[in-house]
Amino acid sequence: MTYDLSPRPLNPAAPAPAMTWPNGARSALFIGFDVDAETAWIGNTPANVDRMVTTSHGGYDARVGIAKILDLMDELALKATFFTPGWTALAHRDLCKRILDAGHEIGHHGYLHKMPDRTKLEEAFEEIDRGFEALEAALGVRPVGYRAPSGENFPELLAHLAKSGIRYSSSFRDDILPYRHASADGAKGLVEIPVNFAFDDWNFGMTARTSPRPIFGRDAVLQLWIDEFEATHAWGGVTTLVLHPQVSGRPMRWFLLRDFLRHVQQKGDVWIATGRDIAQHFETIERPAA
Repeated sequence: MTYDLSPRPLNPAAPAPAMTWPNGARSALFIGFDVDAETAWIGNTPANVDRMVTTSHGGYDARVGIAKILDLMDELALKATFFTPGWTALAHRDLCKRILDAGHEIGHHGYLHKMPDRTKLEEAFEEIDRGFEALEAALGVRPVGYRAPSGENFPELLAHLAKSGIRYSSSFRDDILPYRHASADGAKGLVEIPVNFAFDDWNFGMTARTSPRPIFGRDAVLQLWIDEFEATHAWGGVTTLVLHPQVSGRPMRWFLLRDFLRHVQQKGDVWIATGRDIAQHFETIERPAA
């Protein structure tokens, strides 16, 4: 494959439009969970399927993590978006139904959590199509939101997602406001609800037995999240969380997340919404200029 390294903005999307949030809110909070379960460990490393201790990290989702996260959302009366690989929905069908029954949004997160690869277009498209099929078979839903497994994307995949009925993505890290992706063929691109890497709990609470990466404690993470949220709030942006039940469903981190969410709720002027609701609000703001 030949790579075009000419100087240009590598994301051709137009700048984010000015944003006002509902109910006079100054900023928004998007609570997103990636329900990877075992796919986080086998999707990109299939040999791990025979390493039961390794995959038990992901097995925590179904045994403990998802239920605890649902308890937390219920306690705080919050709705979230659960980006769910198709494999997870099939392997842990009853537990994933509990997410849906609790009124939360189900998002698309691939089928086996494989990182999208532009050199393997058919494989990347198959991951999307199989994910849809599995979510429909297991849960009876066809998601409108997508978060890229392993956090990667490319133009052809964005186009395939749009043609498949996806309305928004939450993967890119290049803004604090929602924006609309550009499309090479002139079709309407996806709404992007961008992510701040500081709010990915995997960075602080997950490592591997062979990795030198440290795990960070409560005081470091909670203060980081509060400081980053307060600054985003002051700028009127959206704070997008990338959380995993196999991380934030662990005992200490569950209480850490609860304290952070309570801090946000106490502000009183933050719109806490699902990805679907934020995308719909963006479309409403965008419409007069269309």
